[in-house]
Amino acid sequence: MQLGMIGLGKMGANMVGRLSDAGHEVIGYDVNPGTRDVASLEELIAALDAPRAVWVMVPAGEPTQQTIAALGELLSAGDLLVDGGNSRFTDDQMHAAMLDERGIGFVDCGVSGGVWGRENGYGLMAGGSAANVARLAPIFDALRPPAIPGEPGAGYAHAGEVGAGHFAKMVHNGIEYGLMQAYAEGYELLAAADLVTDVPAVLTAWTQGTVIRSWLLDLLVRALEQDPELDDIQGYVQDSGEGRWTVEEAIKHRVPMPVISAALFARFASRQEDSPAMQAVAALRNQFGGHTTVGRDEDVEAPGSPEPPSRRMADRPADFS
Repeated sequence: MQLGMIGLGKMGANMVGRLSDAGHEVIGYDVNPGTRDVASLEELIAALDAPRAVWVMVPAGEPTQQTIAALGELLSAGDLLVDGGNSRFTDDQMHAAMLDERGIGFVDCGVSGGVWGRENGYGLMAGGSAANVARLAPIFDALRPPAIPGEPGAGYAHAGEVGAGHFAKMVHNGIEYGLMQAYAEGYELLAAADLVTDVPAVLTAWTQGTVIRSWLLDLLVRALEQDPELDDIQGYVQDSGEGRWTVEEAIKHRVPMPVISAALFARFASRQEDSPAMQAVAALRNQFGGHTTVGRDEDVEAPGSPEPPSRRMADRPADFS
């Protein structure tokens, strides 16, 4: 099958490679000239045979919206456009309506697999009409992991109508937030306990036979093999939007999500060099209980260590906290 791919970053380029390995003809375009086959969207559309299929794999938000708007002017009735980025599902419905006015089909597809997808295959969650999704079946079959005997649906789902694919991917990424946070907290406790002398060995043991084994755990083990103390990594974690959207939808639908919410807020906390909230907590404890505060230039003692005489209060009130 012939496909136009717009966006040749880490995900897009690897997807092109996997599709090409499966025998599909893929013509790629990117704003960066390094690996692209054509120099403009106009050239890409001209190089494709009608009815065309074009897959957009660019950052969510304005880049995707601008790209889809431009393609809406270039594509023809009967063509099909796929948004495979991490767009918000509400944007899909807007894009589908806009393209439908021109007779252009639209499918949203959540894609999971990261930089390992070319080798292992991608998890795909598609949203759109049955007819439009069926047109892309050869592409989906090439991108997904090889079918497991007895599990023909492994790695792929037609999640529902337009927007369902990205809604499913949004929830997937919210779950990912919670899983990563749980593994990270377990790692920190193991590393903090003097009793455990080989933390990487423990984590490696968990990757086989245990109920918490997973690909994410495998990746944590790999990271520790490359940097045993994680000294080269700053504990600053961004969020790409899906975690926030998952929590917003949970509130809208009255679905309790304490784990995913906490994981999202932990990422916010990672970006604070000095938390204003915790400064306020320290100040309040000092005000109501006379608890000591630590100056910005002072060393912090380990929990349970004696309080320095210079900061003891002879007439400190009782602790009622």
